[in-house]
Amino acid sequence: MLPTKLSTEKVEDLVRSASIGEKIRKNTYGIMRIMSSQVDETSRWLTSLWWRPGSLGLAGLWLLPLSALYRLTWWVRSALFRWGLFAIHRAPVPVVVVGNLVVGGGGKTPCTMALVKALKDLGWVPGVISRGYKGSTRTAQAVCDVNGKWPDAQSVGDEPLLLAKRLRVPVWVGARRIEAARALCAAHPEVNVLVCDDGLQHTALHRDAELIVFDDRGVGNGHVLPAGPLRQPWTATPPANSVVVYGGVRASTPWTGDLAVRRLGRVWSFSDWAAGRLDEARALPEWMEGPLAGEVHALAGIADPDQFFAMLRQAGLSLIPHPRADHVSARAFAWPDDTRPIVITEKDAVKVPESDPIIPRLWVATLDCELPPHCVSTLVERLSAARSC
Repeated sequence: MLPTKLSTEKVEDLVRSASIGEKIRKNTYGIMRIMSSQVDETSRWLTSLWWRPGSLGLAGLWLLPLSALYRLTWWVRSALFRWGLFAIHRAPVPVVVVGNLVVGGGGKTPCTMALVKALKDLGWVPGVISRGYKGSTRTAQAVCDVNGKWPDAQSVGDEPLLLAKRLRVPVWVGARRIEAARALCAAHPEVNVLVCDDGLQHTALHRDAELIVFDDRGVGNGHVLPAGPLRQPWTATPPANSVVVYGGVRASTPWTGDLAVRRLGRVWSFSDWAAGRLDEARALPEWMEGPLAGEVHALAGIADPDQFFAMLRQAGLSLIPHPRADHVSARAFAWPDDTRPIVITEKDAVKVPESDPIIPRLWVATLDCELPPHCVSTLVERLSAARSC
């Protein structure tokens, strides 16, 4: 509700501040991407600053004024939505948002897959919407197989492409999630629930439930961008309509939540994976007696590559690790130039061109997640209540 004593001039000032702040917020993300891709040393310093609990140190204090401005922008923007000056749009069906509070991911995509599968098992007909991060598409677009050909990750984003290939449910992307939601529901009237992949901070989309995902890193130093990794200010309690899940061995924040089971899934050759030949997938130890015997390369361009490497080692694989930045283009992979096999994640596999000569050496390992029953039942309860309204 808009305060009655708020003057027209004050409203205009707030809207103007939110608009300027939104540009600052987007520019902050842009700066982070530039630093990540072009200035490795600075990027490593910033990352170590973000994920080091406690003081920023003298070197990081100059970032605090920018973080204060970011925090103010968040408050103004949230207030404008709360007062009805910025519109919140409802999708045609109930919506559950899956996302992180921090930049750099945290196991969100495996949790999205697990939630979609759980909903299907319970009789729901889910669809997935996403912004399509790092994709060039701005308007609503379906991510689907057209005459045997999928769109490339550069146009729709690597995560939506992976979700579409793996889940075989309708997936649409768009800069405005509500447009993607409406287009998906119009094209697939059988869909009765939408899972929004990565949209916690997209306040313009109404959500009936939220699944907030953390990994072992938690919220790092607790500061918002750019002094810290938080996309939004930390609060003492999670939002009322949210469920919190941790992808590590223990809770990494003070918020109460459940532990998800994360594990290494099936492994198959890139050619079999790309063709969807499920019967060719095997547990990793079976391949280690043949094609993956001896030392191999392992490459991962995900939020936490070390976790992927640790899972492979735990399964007994001898590997040479090659960590890459999250969402990095396949052109920046710099494939090892010897003849050893290369094990990659599905998120990296969707970015490899079908004609790439490296394909005969590639093996794809899936990262699976199982959500706690209490987590799923709570989300379903809220979605069911929204559907009955």
